Amino acid sequence: MTKVLHINASGAMTGSLSRAATAQLIAEMGPVDVITRDLAATPLPLIDETWINARMVPETDRTDNERASLALSDELIKELMAADVIVIGMPMYNFGMPASLKAWIDLIARPKVTFAYTENGPVGLLEGKRAVVAVAAGGVPVDSEMDHATPHLRQVLRFIGITDITVHKANDMVAKAA
Repeated sequence: MTKVLHINASGAMTGSLSRAATAQLIAEMGPVDVITRDLAATPLPLIDETWINARMVPETDRTDNERASLALSDELIKELMAADVIVIGMPMYNFGMPASLKAWIDLIARPKVTFAYTENGPVGLLEGKRAVVAVAAGGVPVDSEMDHATPHLRQVLRFIGITDITVHKANDMVAKAA
């Protein structure tokens, strides 16, 4: 059975186009095993100096404090690694992605875990996965010059090795379904 990691980044719990669109996308996939990570219902912490330093310490040399600092990041990465498909509902706020989604990105982008630096540049370590993104945007057209969210998310996904990326306009999806 296909394993789906469903990321909701909308701060709106009701009436959210990105939430409606991702629910529709998952329903269209047929029977799937879904892990849902709701970034509004359960906010993630921002990375701090302890986390930044701990991620560079070899796992066998980490202190208990460093392990504790990385525990949530490890959990998020395990969810990501277990998934075949990552479905992300992303509203566009002020031309960019929600801070909650950026916090998730910061916690899952880890050297030697989700990407590696090589003499030829960085290489993503999460190959073979697919990402499906539903972008909800009010007055800013998706992929327009003013959309800084969608290109940023595509870049991050490619950076960690996910190159099969489909972007849907949540506004259009929900309008067609109505």
